[in-house]
Amino acid sequence: MVRVYSASMEEEITFPLDNPRRRGHWSDYIAGVASQFEMRKVRLPGADLLLFSDVPVGSGLSSSAALEISSALAFLSLTDDQLAGEELARLGQSAENQFVGMNCGIMDQFIAVHGARDHALFLDCRSLEFQLVPLPSDHCRIVVCNTMVKHELGASEYNTRRRECEEGVHHMQKQWSTVKALRDLTLEQFAHVEEELDPTVRKRCRHVISENERVLDSIRSLRRGDLHHFGELMNSSHDSLRDDYQVSCEELDLMVGIARGIPGCLGARMTGGGFGGCTVNLVETDAVDLFCREVGALYRNRTGLAPAIYISVPSQGAHEWNSQ
Repeated sequence: MVRVYSASMEEEITFPLDNPRRRGHWSDYIAGVASQFEMRKVRLPGADLLLFSDVPVGSGLSSSAALEISSALAFLSLTDDQLAGEELARLGQSAENQFVGMNCGIMDQFIAVHGARDHALFLDCRSLEFQLVPLPSDHCRIVVCNTMVKHELGASEYNTRRRECEEGVHHMQKQWSTVKALRDLTLEQFAHVEEELDPTVRKRCRHVISENERVLDSIRSLRRGDLHHFGELMNSSHDSLRDDYQVSCEELDLMVGIARGIPGCLGARMTGGGFGGCTVNLVETDAVDLFCREVGALYRNRTGLAPAIYISVPSQGAHEWNSQ
């Protein structure tokens, strides 16, 4: 039996290790991880877990992946077994896919495992090869702004977008048999076939293909220390998510627009699954205080909502922490 108390939720949940059931509840992420260990023949003892988190839930900040990977490490600490980083990330993804029912990729779990101080992480989601890319915190901060709204569309719309992209891949395989995913196409190739696609599918595919190119461009920008161009790519990414992938919302667009108008903000975009949640902003270190004041005041004046604002730097991934 596993007993979990969440200080944030002020709630205690218990579930059996031999046959945990899905509840449609935050504890599903932990139960899903436990079930994945059982499927991998890693025998877990019973456990009492105390959960504390300051990661906002349902805000696009990967709280589910954080919970999956941290609980997986906690469970592993009670056994003599070990899992390599990639396998640990896969276990978290499988828990979310198979137990929780969210058909997510592996990116969130992977960065939760492999994050490194003062670095971004470039992940090839096909091969799971990754590179750490310098993002030094002495020049900028990552400021996260929570819109304080969440439109209940995320899970269903995520799966819909995935199906739409798969439809686009299926069509383009008629032209290029080697195409297995949208990442295998360039914008130049896409231009030859986009008029053949359903208008909605066309938009979804254009976003993914252009976003892949922006990611590769962003790596080059960071390696040469060009934070201004990196910020421009963030701006273009949000515009594409808004117009082509259509997963933004009025509050996210407002927050991004306010941020872009504040001196020292190099780039702003939504993050996570969209339809509310948070924006992520690249802000020059000397401008952070002004940015936080202005964003908070202007957004509150327009919406009546006081945004939660978090100042962060790239940091180490999940690990055992000792307060001593």
